[in-house]
Amino acid sequence: MLSEEKNRLLTEVGPGKPMGDYLRRYWHPIAGASEFDDKAVKPLRILGEDLVLYKDLSGNYGLVDRRCPHRNADMSYGYVEKCGLRCSYHGWQYDTSGQCIHQPFEETLDPDARMRKNTKIKAYPVQEKAGLLWAYMGPQPAPLLPDWELFNCKNGFAQAVFAEIPCNWFQCQENSIDPVHFEWTHNNWTTRLQGDEGPYVPTHLKLAFEEFEHGFVYKRLRGGEREDNVMWTTGRVTLWPNGFFLGHHFEWRVPIDDHHTLSVLWVLSRVPTEQEPYVQERIPSWYGPIKDPATGRWITSHVANQDFVVWVGQGTVTDRTREKLGQSDKGIVMMRRRFFEELESMQSDPSHEPKGLIRDPEKNHDVFLPSACRDEMLHGLPRRELAAHPLLGPYLKDFFGQAGQPDDVRAAYEQAIGQKVEGASFFKVHGGASDAEAEAEAQGTAS
Repeated sequence: MLSEEKNRLLTEVGPGKPMGDYLRRYWHPIAGASEFDDKAVKPLRILGEDLVLYKDLSGNYGLVDRRCPHRNADMSYGYVEKCGLRCSYHGWQYDTSGQCIHQPFEETLDPDARMRKNTKIKAYPVQEKAGLLWAYMGPQPAPLLPDWELFNCKNGFAQAVFAEIPCNWFQCQENSIDPVHFEWTHNNWTTRLQGDEGPYVPTHLKLAFEEFEHGFVYKRLRGGEREDNVMWTTGRVTLWPNGFFLGHHFEWRVPIDDHHTLSVLWVLSRVPTEQEPYVQERIPSWYGPIKDPATGRWITSHVANQDFVVWVGQGTVTDRTREKLGQSDKGIVMMRRRFFEELESMQSDPSHEPKGLIRDPEKNHDVFLPSACRDEMLHGLPRRELAAHPLLGPYLKDFFGQAGQPDDVRAAYEQAIGQKVEGASFFKVHGGASDAEAEAEAQGTAS
């Protein structure tokens, strides 16, 4: 149980709020690069700020204030030039640093461009990596954008999946250090969604949580498993400050504002060695639905969607003054305590270096994270062995991570792996979880 004051400390992310200022010290994925294949400008809201993300005619990305300072025109209706973005109202043009570089009429009367030189809008740096566009909204000098090892894994098919969730980011991130929810939110709920009353999966017997440079590792042991099980010997990563790493995919919970979260799922599926060498030319990104338009009910057929339901069900900003934590919540307590320590350190010393930042270029290549399937992802498996693998095999049957995978993405994946995938018709007809999902969940692969 937390006080209202401490709950606000964890959940408020706007400018000037302690958590908002802290999260701004990190790079955050805010969009997919493929979104700009057919458009140049996108309005978005991140960390309580209304911004515009764009790609200019030179291929450079910019992230600037939503309003032009001239007469507050909406820059999301601006148009890109060879350098930067131009306001569609009176033509004022801004480069990626936010500096105004053209004021057509004003410069006619003021050849020295004194007003233009003194006009600048809010702007943040953007980088492209792994098919994602990342923004840094904090003070300079910015840390390095982490080059996680999985981003450089060869012979894989990656895709980035987004969804906007109407609840606070922190209850989403707490899910990343809650192993027991797998048993009930995914395993057993999937069984019931399929119309069966049981049997339920074996319950958890042991949990362990360890902190390391880039977050926490949680380990779990279920009934019927030995202590040489990879989920106990290696475990999974709660990635600091707002991510989750499961060996073959990442998840990030990016605050839109205090009441909304951008869920980002990045999945890399290793192709069978028979398909090597495989080089993916473009990483697709897509937005998945969260509600069934026919019924208005939340979608529960896919793993991430099941998580969305329980996150939102806690309330837009969950009231932690009412909660009653148990033994399964040890990791949540550890994570909260670490955030409180970090926030206190930053408030008492503005020069405090937040946890896990990378500044040394020599260390920012193939950055290691513990993984239960690292060898398989790095070196690959023949088709027969890959299909039988408890963590990776189910992805040869269906993409059960999140609902709504577009047909063209599914077709590209089938071409990459050299076979058709199953399960699409099952989801469309029954709206429930597939056998592939149930199998994967039994092995603990879902989020």
